[in-house]
Amino acid sequence: MKADNEVRDRYASGGLLGNLTPGRNIGVLVVDLQYGFTETRYAPGFDLHEVVAGTRTLVDAAREHGVPVWFTTIAFPTAADGRGATWLAKMPALTGLREGHRSTLIDDRLGMRPDEGLVVKQTASAFAHTDLAKQLHGSGIDTIVVAGATTSGCIRATIVDACAADIPAFVVRECVGDREEAPHDASLFDIEAKYGDVVSLNEALDLVRGKP
Repeated sequence: MKADNEVRDRYASGGLLGNLTPGRNIGVLVVDLQYGFTETRYAPGFDLHEVVAGTRTLVDAAREHGVPVWFTTIAFPTAADGRGATWLAKMPALTGLREGHRSTLIDDRLGMRPDEGLVVKQTASAFAHTDLAKQLHGSGIDTIVVAGATTSGCIRATIVDACAADIPAFVVRECVGDREEAPHDASLFDIEAKYGDVVSLNEALDLVRGKP
């Protein structure tokens, strides 16, 4: 469901739906656009064709303008060691995402380059139990533009933790996707209300081109 104007007005009058100001040093974060999610042959996979296409436009613009790009992938150890046990109990579809398996590789349509960062995770958030925040701060990044999947899962969790890490995050509407429309729309509204800004692809392109 899309939040109607009446709901937005109530949120705004209650002190939500503020706006973020981008910093000077932008980074792009692509969350979990690995084959395990972009190809339906794998249990967690669903149709992300348009999301992948939009994200390729975004990362190509970032590369052209010297904006660093990070990717994340979900990959559990081949030998079970307890990591992610609670999440796997809730989402057994993720069980096949094991280190070294094709399902954990970033979709080749995104043209990931050897010098671009890859964060391997076993949680929904790209920040939880990873060194992503340290990498971003070490690179001088003060703002992230976020794409990937799923909107109600790893995207939302990542934006909540970016907010906690005091990193302004801008979610690109055309570059995130979910299995169903209702959780997708609700999550975008919730993100925009409390944790990050939701922007169009054109607005995101202006950000990476240095024209916010």
